Amino acid sequence: MASDERNVLGGPLEVCGRRPLTGFTRNGACLTPEEDLGLHAVCALMTVEFLAFSRARGNDLTTPHPEFGFPGLAPGDRWCVCAARWREALEAGVAPPVLLRATAEAALAVVALDDLMRLAVDVQ
Repeated sequence: MASDERNVLGGPLEVCGRRPLTGFTRNGACLTPEEDLGLHAVCALMTVEFLAFSRARGNDLTTPHPEFGFPGLAPGDRWCVCAARWREALEAGVAPPVLLRATAEAALAVVALDDLMRLAVDVQ
């Protein structure tokens, strides 16, 4: 990946997902440019519980919006979620699993590494 951004483990930021294409910049990675006020830094594996939680909070990630090139998400999809929403879901007991190598280091301004590690699926 052509980025200087690091992941939460200090290594190079890996791609989160290309099908569907995720990331604030829609290049598949959870890059965090200055324009990303929502800090879409956490690479999460979507679950039924998290998708319902997000919808209840006003962010419906399941409904397709073809006009924006958004197919809608399903359980099992990888998606760059806002660090604050992930932390909110954690506090509610519905945080989705994460991929640490694809989660931007910037997430650590909002979420504790220990919390991310407890739900990591790519590092044991």
